[in-house]
Amino acid sequence: MNFLRICVVIIFLTFGVAFIGCGGGGTKVRARQVTTGQELIDLDKAHKDGLITDKEYKKNKEKILKEAN
Repeated sequence: MNFLRICVVIIFLTFGVAFIGCGGGGTKVRARQVTTGQELIDLDKAHKDGLITDKEYKKNKEKILKEAN
């Protein structure tokens, strides 16, 4: 009975360790949900509505355009 339990535990540990490697290895996948144009429109609206400063607007606009390339 103890032998069977030990075998079951070893099998579970083996499969558990094997499946950990199936996690993608830390690969980053970034799917773009919003177009660059829409991001710029949203940014412009936030700026016109006074939600962000001129400095924040320019910084984020440059970031959006850089990421688009």
